[in-house]
Amino acid sequence: MPVLDTPGTLGQEPAAHGLGTSLPQAEARAKTEGTFPYASDLWAEGLLWAAILRSPHPHARIVSVDTSAATAMAGVRAVVTAADVPGAATYGRQVADRPVFASDLVRHHGEAIAAVAADHPDTARLAAAAIAVEYEVLDPVTDPEKAFEAEALHPDGNLIRHIPLRFGDPDATGEIVVEGLYRIGRQDPAPIGAEAGLAVPRPDGGVELYTASTDPHTDRDLAAACFGLPPEQVKLVVTGVPGATGDREDPGFQIPLGLLALRTGCPVKLTATREESFLGHAHRHPTLLRYRHHADAEGRLVKVEAQILLDAGAYADSSSESLAAAVAFACGPYVVPHAFVEGWAVRTNNPPSGHVRGEGAMQVCAAYEAQMDKIAAKLGVDPAELRMRNVMSTGDILPTGQTVTCPAPVAELLSAVRDFPLPQLPKDTPEGEWLLPGGPEGAGEPGAVRRGVGYALGMVHMLGAEGTDEVSTATVRVQDGVATVICAAVDTGSGFSTLARQIVQDTLGIDEVHVAPVDTDQPPAGPAAHGRHTWVSGGAVERAAKMVRTQLLQPLAHQFGMSTELLQITDGKITSYDGVLSTTVTEAMDGKELWATAQCRPHPTEPLDEAGQGDAFVGLAFCAIRAVVDVDIELGAVRVVEMAVAQDVGRVLNPAQLATRIEAGVTQGVGAALTENLRTARGLVRHPDFTGYALPTSLDAPDIRIVKLVEERDVVAPFGAKAASAIPVVTSPAAVASAVRAATGRPVNRLPIRPQAAVAVPNS
Repeated sequence: MPVLDTPGTLGQEPAAHGLGTSLPQAEARAKTEGTFPYASDLWAEGLLWAAILRSPHPHARIVSVDTSAATAMAGVRAVVTAADVPGAATYGRQVADRPVFASDLVRHHGEAIAAVAADHPDTARLAAAAIAVEYEVLDPVTDPEKAFEAEALHPDGNLIRHIPLRFGDPDATGEIVVEGLYRIGRQDPAPIGAEAGLAVPRPDGGVELYTASTDPHTDRDLAAACFGLPPEQVKLVVTGVPGATGDREDPGFQIPLGLLALRTGCPVKLTATREESFLGHAHRHPTLLRYRHHADAEGRLVKVEAQILLDAGAYADSSSESLAAAVAFACGPYVVPHAFVEGWAVRTNNPPSGHVRGEGAMQVCAAYEAQMDKIAAKLGVDPAELRMRNVMSTGDILPTGQTVTCPAPVAELLSAVRDFPLPQLPKDTPEGEWLLPGGPEGAGEPGAVRRGVGYALGMVHMLGAEGTDEVSTATVRVQDGVATVICAAVDTGSGFSTLARQIVQDTLGIDEVHVAPVDTDQPPAGPAAHGRHTWVSGGAVERAAKMVRTQLLQPLAHQFGMSTELLQITDGKITSYDGVLSTTVTEAMDGKELWATAQCRPHPTEPLDEAGQGDAFVGLAFCAIRAVVDVDIELGAVRVVEMAVAQDVGRVLNPAQLATRIEAGVTQGVGAALTENLRTARGLVRHPDFTGYALPTSLDAPDIRIVKLVEERDVVAPFGAKAASAIPVVTSPAAVASAVRAATGRPVNRLPIRPQAAVAVPNS
């Protein structure tokens, strides 16, 4: 159970409704009963089934594609290849470099070659397998370091972006110098529900797509361009999203569906297999990092030098944005007078990389925190104390030259986890519980188990970066005592639909609030990432609700000769400051329908310049985690005992929901630290299933103690709240690695931590 010392939040009995209460999700019951409709549950009259043929090679030239055998099969209604794409042949959220179907070159294992529609899913899969493709197999480029000199894998070249950051004096040096080489593996979003969708042709020659999109308007526009249709002839309806920790629905699944529906004139459904899901969607960028830290004799940082290389896989996707975050946060939430960082993102023939929670920031956090442990060890200083001497605060300057204007209570967070009581050691008695690393039936001996305590501090940016125009639109409509929120912000599990209800309840005093289903007939709200819907879409809902509030109160204020500011709405009642006026919201509505539409757009940012300088971020969030681990130093097995978390949240809007988000983020980070790595061999994905890709289960999840939530509101955010779920994902892998170092004396320079890296050095 979470522990919280902050008064008025998690430990408090929830009120009936409104901000600051633990309002349950409206769809919680349906989800627990299994009646909530996801994309894989959808059905339509005359339904056809789709299957996609994918390349078995990571790099090959396509000599020929023969679809005749598939077309001749009974029950097959259509086969489409690159030649059948009527519009744009390529797509991409940031760079349109990814083909709908490979036509001349295959650039990664699992790339789509063709798609089939048939009257039965088995027929569709058999027909896809019957398509004869002749390949000229080429040597894959799988080492990102070799991509610089390798032959171009794409017409745009192998280098996607290079960011050289220059801050301070390049000749500055410190008395203490530590170096390190670090590698971060390929973490998969691993959605519990694999990608699925339904495409339905429209009478006007367009098509409707029903998918679990997290950015419906962008996905609609990409699909329309490939269909050769104007956007208004393509409608995307968001179905239930079975969890999202990145770009939930890759357009590569949606576009073939729409093409098949347009070709056949029938509804077409696709439900990806787990293998297809692993091969098709984007993963966290595998990263190579080289670091050199300079510090003075007291351990205060003087200069940080770093080289960061992101493996983007075959296509660009969000690699430019991920690289900007990695370079900007390469020094962590520490004061660094001088910083020189080189960052690159390159194409390879590995699986595609893209947006996953904390992209860029997670990889560098693991590296800079390892460097901080090295400095502490070299000076013989407590690792927490070494960090405390260097933490940043509000008013400090990032290596990008941007001033930290938002609350940055990093010292307070670190103090909270450092001072929180450590968990008790297990009793070495026959009756006592002694869970060896590896589980209750672990093969090791209790005498070989060592306990380690480690620390990590992390930071992430909120909203888009480098000039992204963040804007969201929302409408609030009230009639017959019921409010409806219309906003195209997709709730990916972040709880936005619950937050929208709370905002309206808080502003208008109306209990019954519904959030309309999301589709592209509504104005855009942008992608569900970086906490933007809490900030931007929540801000739009609040503004619209306040406009409705003014419409509601103005007639009463005019009647009683006072301004609306002198009236308040509490628990469904409208009262004046002097008690003269007292009525209910329902009575004041008097059968009228009130509605208003509003937008929210945060202050603009700017791209990083040629020296990596610029005000690139709207806001920042911080986290401190102390990890306690038990390590079998003979077998290298690791058990995470406890994670103590202190987080900068700005304001708690829904205590129970916030605790859930933090716990989920920490658990995802533990997976990245110990088990999650989509392994490849010369570009071929090995074991693309949940047998070969090990997710942490409830037995692997540690005790997660939320020891402090700092509620220092960010004044530029509509509610003062900050992004909550990405920052524990960023911080927890570094904390686990730090604890394993403390237990074993080993450097631990790779994530996930392999057993051989957790075997203690002699006499440690």
